[in-house]
Amino acid sequence: MAMPLRQSLRVGGHVLRNRLRGRTRFPLIVELEPLYACNLACAGCGKIQHPADVLKQRMPVEQAVAAIRECGAPMVSIAGGEPLMHPDIGAMVAELVRMRRYVFLCTNAALIPKKIDQFEPSRYFAWAVHIDGLRERHDASVCKEGVFDQAVDAIRMCQERGFRVTTNTTFFNTDTPQTVIEVLNYLNDDLRVDQMMISPAYAYEKAPDQDHFLGVRETRELFRKAFADGRRGRWRLNHSPLFLDFLEGRVDFPCTAWAIPSYSLKGWQRPCYLMDDGHTATYRELLETTDWNAYGRGRDERCANCMAHCGYEPTAVFATMGSLKESLRAMRTL
Repeated sequence: MAMPLRQSLRVGGHVLRNRLRGRTRFPLIVELEPLYACNLACAGCGKIQHPADVLKQRMPVEQAVAAIRECGAPMVSIAGGEPLMHPDIGAMVAELVRMRRYVFLCTNAALIPKKIDQFEPSRYFAWAVHIDGLRERHDASVCKEGVFDQAVDAIRMCQERGFRVTTNTTFFNTDTPQTVIEVLNYLNDDLRVDQMMISPAYAYEKAPDQDHFLGVRETRELFRKAFADGRRGRWRLNHSPLFLDFLEGRVDFPCTAWAIPSYSLKGWQRPCYLMDDGHTATYRELLETTDWNAYGRGRDERCANCMAHCGYEPTAVFATMGSLKESLRAMRTL
């Protein structure tokens, strides 16, 4: 299952309007990072490696809203760090929802019980809880015992209160087709979250653990086997069919990181939230001053093993909308 029909139509209209205006580059979703601080120290993430004075900073709500309004993206993924550590996160989400942006709040869920009263259920809002495997694997990934159980309890709390809940699962070279199947079966059938996002881990340069990131060949083999025997079709995956084809190695795409830009405390990050080659003050400046042809697999060695959604999911979306056959295929998954 791809995104909900109403949201899919909103994104499709956004793409069509920009194409009719002659724009070749425009955002689909913004990775908004209003802080870098986190209450966990995951081995595969380098975000908390910033200096202490940077980790103390919090983006004002007005600044975040202005950035989203300037770029015009219909969707926002609020990440970090742990966004629930932001004192004004409830107000930030409420303002973006008021603007009718589809908001996904990415969280490890540990703080949801303390913060949930700051939020209201809305078709424009969804929790995006990180679940990187079942109990043992997830707790090892976040380097702390008990986090998996906290996340599951928080998800059930959100469901009971009428919130839409999605999950985000990152896979490493320690995963097997069976571990992929097990966690997606659990999320889909037992926990019954609304949708699930999956991604091969990207090799953050500052991540403490540099030994367990997937290569392209490993990624394709992992997902090809995990998706076999019709499993892919029954899971409520929040991805276009073409992106799932991409993960399996059935198709290949160029990177279109400009379509999922990252806005953080330092500004618009060049070229994406996974790599840091500087920042710009506006999204327009990001578009016009970045050599986009210099990035992607085969162009920049840092991109050699990247198959992350931030670079390739938008390419799959554009390819889907440019093909009647693929558009009909995508509609069948709604």
